[in-house]
Amino acid sequence: MSILGRAVTRVEDERFLTGRGRYVSNTSSVGTDTLWIAFARSPIAHGRLLGVDTSEALNVEGVMFVFTGSDVDLPPIPPVFGSLTHPLMVRPIVAVDTVRFVGEIIAVVVASSESAAVDGVAALIEDIEPLDVVIDPVESVSTSVHLFDGSGTNVTYSGSLASDGVDDGTDLFGDCEIVIEQVVVNQRLAPCPMEPRAAVCVPDEGRLRCYLTTQTPQLARDSIAAQLRVPADTIHVIAGPDVGGGFGPKDGWYPEDILTAWVAQRTGKTVRWHETRSESMLGLYHGRAQVQTLRLGGGRDGRLTAYEMEIVQDAGAYPSLGAWLPDLTMMMAPGTYDIPKVRARSQSVVTNSTPVNAYRGAGRPEATAAIERMIDLFAQRIGLDPIEVRRRNLIAPFTSPRANAMGTVYDSGDYVGALDLLAVHVDLPALRAEQEARRQSGDPVQVGIGVSTYVEVTGGPQAGSEHARVSVADDGKVTVYTGTSPHGQGHETSWAMLAASELGVDMADVSVVHGDTDLVPEGVGTYGSRSLQLGGGAVVKVSRDLIDEAKRIAARHFEADVADVAFDAERAVFHVVGTPSITLSWPDVAEKADGPLTAYGKYDAKSATFPSGAHLAVVEVDVETGYTRLRRFVSADDAGRIINPLIAAGQRHGGIAQGVAQALFEAFTYDEYGNPQGGNLAEYAFPSAAEMPYFELLDIASPTDANVLGVKGIGESGTIGSTPAVHNAVLDAVSHLGVEHIDMPLTPFKVWSAIHHQ
Repeated sequence: MSILGRAVTRVEDERFLTGRGRYVSNTSSVGTDTLWIAFARSPIAHGRLLGVDTSEALNVEGVMFVFTGSDVDLPPIPPVFGSLTHPLMVRPIVAVDTVRFVGEIIAVVVASSESAAVDGVAALIEDIEPLDVVIDPVESVSTSVHLFDGSGTNVTYSGSLASDGVDDGTDLFGDCEIVIEQVVVNQRLAPCPMEPRAAVCVPDEGRLRCYLTTQTPQLARDSIAAQLRVPADTIHVIAGPDVGGGFGPKDGWYPEDILTAWVAQRTGKTVRWHETRSESMLGLYHGRAQVQTLRLGGGRDGRLTAYEMEIVQDAGAYPSLGAWLPDLTMMMAPGTYDIPKVRARSQSVVTNSTPVNAYRGAGRPEATAAIERMIDLFAQRIGLDPIEVRRRNLIAPFTSPRANAMGTVYDSGDYVGALDLLAVHVDLPALRAEQEARRQSGDPVQVGIGVSTYVEVTGGPQAGSEHARVSVADDGKVTVYTGTSPHGQGHETSWAMLAASELGVDMADVSVVHGDTDLVPEGVGTYGSRSLQLGGGAVVKVSRDLIDEAKRIAARHFEADVADVAFDAERAVFHVVGTPSITLSWPDVAEKADGPLTAYGKYDAKSATFPSGAHLAVVEVDVETGYTRLRRFVSADDAGRIINPLIAAGQRHGGIAQGVAQALFEAFTYDEYGNPQGGNLAEYAFPSAAEMPYFELLDIASPTDANVLGVKGIGESGTIGSTPAVHNAVLDAVSHLGVEHIDMPLTPFKVWSAIHHQ
């Protein structure tokens, strides 16, 4: 009987929970002749780098080398999307003439110990002439202060998208009875993975073996090789072997990775680096950071007919993937709603801040937060319940692909069903009655109910692919080699479940290899909730290819036609049709193979998938202090077929917690001089389990044929739906006091100020 669909406990958790995970910072057996590096970083946000005095650092005991930008003969980091971003706006591996954010690398200290390297950094004396600082992305669009000489602008990328028949001159709102406008800030966030970044690079017989904290080891290998100008097969990257969280910003590679490899190449010795949490807060790329000017129009009956979005995306000091993320926001702008006329424009700008990258959801949470906030505001304006306004505008259930107003083709969805499931589960009339009673009594603790519906794209935005290899040893043990690279997703369990189900073997006899570019030379990696539909799909495809190969071997043994050989997955044996008692097992077939019994392949999905759902939050807001308590949270998430309910639930729990954190707690801010205001976890409001209630998870599923498994992504859904649900709940709790909108995070001071300064 297949184990798919069963709540199988994650096999990797035993080593994680007992402290036996193997991370880069505790990598052992990498050589005894080891050097350490530490990085000197700019203490100011913008300035001319006139020089770095290295003399005192070189006198520190144990310091062997100090390299500044003029010493490092490496090309700048190329733009993520080539010609899409401004050609002058590239990041040097080490700053040369100009520093553009606090935390930018200005020198590399190489020493015989970590403490000596840190002391060497402290002994450096930098000479930086301050320049004017630009922090506000909206101001960056038009200011005369440009971060890159000769660019004439801070705009690095622009985009636009609209529904059919709509152009820049179209009057979207001329026939609307009601039009509302609101500026919504989707604030900058620090990713804060449990494991900060680290790198260890080991010279190994003409090659470099690099242990990195990366989500994409094959991309990291190719990028290091390109930067060092060496063949890719001379670089061996190992992700971890375990990676403690990623959330998007560990996708790809960083200057620190390149410099660790460069020093190892230059010295011929093992080189180690790991960052502190404060370094991580400044150097690990941030997320979100959009300012959205939104207009929504429709009738007094609640029917929405027009929506406009203008985005200013803060790309940080150097455009990375974050500069392109508004494209995802625009393609998902109308969300789950049937709004006929939609127009979106975006400008991505550089500012004197940490660069922005993908962060759990990457452009899609921003789209959902925008439309969901606007629908609540529209409902408030016309005096209708926000859930009813949603019902009147949701796309009807569909099982065949259909396009939204922007031309984005959704695979399937039941948005109405998810919303109705929530409403029945929580007894909305009772909640509204409690809310009204508290309002009438003047209770200092008010109740708010917030709802959101969402749809996002995963495994895309276009159809994706992934690689896998499956081998069977002479003893029947199975090894799965996957191009995906986990950092908490449970691939070792899920991939073993898939291979065991296809091959008919015991799951305990399946091992999973990942993140090692020598063992898995081709792979795309893990991001964008792509793993199960693409990586899992590859495991299924290759397992089936292996069965076909085994049938050919069995046919030779049975002296039969291949078409007459059957595979009995229940017994894990091969036999000729009609003679089930004469069989070959997997060990038998492996023994009779001419070489290793293995299959390798690349799986191409039919299309991206579009998970969806509805979330509801109940909050209590103390109007005398502004403090918010999340009392209840319910989600109905549609991820298609569920392979392991336990893993899916874990992804939902983690995603919801991160989304709630954005709504209530987290924001990475700078002062007017570009100084970070939250450089550690004592200052950055990172929540704990104590701030979260029990999450009530409801199941709903719509079928998809976009991939061989019929699955949709689940890793980001919780984050996307939860943030606007909580945001709307807090505003619902204080709307009767005249408060229309507060930007996230809804801290006690901001809520109190909004209540008392009407």
